[in-house]
Amino acid sequence: MRVVIAPDSFKGSLAAGDAARALARGWLARRPADEVRLLPLADGGEGTIDAFAAALPQAKRVTETVRGPNGRTVAADWLQLPDGSAVIELAQSSGLPLMRIPDPLGAHTCGLGAVMRAAMDAGATRLVVGLGGSASTDGGTGALRALGLRLLDSAGRDLPPGGAALVDLTRIDVGGLLPPPSGGIDVLADVTAPLAGPTGAAATFGPQKGAQPDEVELLDRALRRLAEVAGGRPDEPGCGAAGGTAYGLATFWGAHIMPGARTISDLVGMPAALAAADIVVTGEGRFDQTSLTGKVVGSLLDQAGKAGVPIGVVAGQLAGPVPGSVSEAISLVDLAGSVAAALDDPAMWLVEAGTLIAQRLAGN
Repeated sequence: MRVVIAPDSFKGSLAAGDAARALARGWLARRPADEVRLLPLADGGEGTIDAFAAALPQAKRVTETVRGPNGRTVAADWLQLPDGSAVIELAQSSGLPLMRIPDPLGAHTCGLGAVMRAAMDAGATRLVVGLGGSASTDGGTGALRALGLRLLDSAGRDLPPGGAALVDLTRIDVGGLLPPPSGGIDVLADVTAPLAGPTGAAATFGPQKGAQPDEVELLDRALRRLAEVAGGRPDEPGCGAAGGTAYGLATFWGAHIMPGARTISDLVGMPAALAAADIVVTGEGRFDQTSLTGKVVGSLLDQAGKAGVPIGVVAGQLAGPVPGSVSEAISLVDLAGSVAAALDDPAMWLVEAGTLIAQRLAGN
């Protein structure tokens, strides 16, 4: 059989490539004669740079030292492509795993803006920015401040960083804002959420970043205030990506919001791989209701369904209803017996899951 193994990263545990290799070892242990192809994916979050680098081996990786989402110094990579484009991954500079302790109200995207600025200083004429995995809900204002934007309160004072401060926003000064690169900017969104409201950035993803119900309400008001002052299109699908960073970059820099999972899938050749496949296996750290709203697993379920290819899902946790289009779903937590046991050696449990899903999807 021809098998495509195409997981996302297992956030905080394993990169997508490592997860794919572990699943493949398990599959081949059960069915060594099968032809197994590895196509690790990303949706704009963790692993975006790795996916581009694997598809474009001529790209050059560059490392910058910037302020992380809590102000602590972090090292963040970006890719310099031969055509003058730069690929940047928000998770590297402003991602949730960089936080020692969640700070939903004060975390910011200043590091992302610093990396974008460094890429342009190095000659980048176009930016492609992956937006998944953000630690903050600041509407991208941290990144824009690093690029020269000023956010002022009623007394003309600069607001402190973080999403909560935006409730006091009165005026935006764009006089010092750098112009976007000549080739423009594409942002790869991992969700379809709007900026604010019951399905917006704060309500949907704030709790994952440590926000309590009252903090979610505050952050939603702050994003609404940002939209009142800045204008733009806050209801555009995907504007809520990375705590509203897609909205900020679209409003002030004219960024084009693109579906990250599908864009990267096309880049690595997934349509052709599915056309030749008998089975596809995907996975991620946590499968829940957000998995079907622009992320890798949801995108691949749609593509596999249209191609008529059976699909299996392996997740660290299955925390939501599994669609009927999934032929088999396996949870590492169920295999290991607990969250702690699964996290202790995720690669081992992915090998186990690979063997089990081969048995269930392909038999002996």
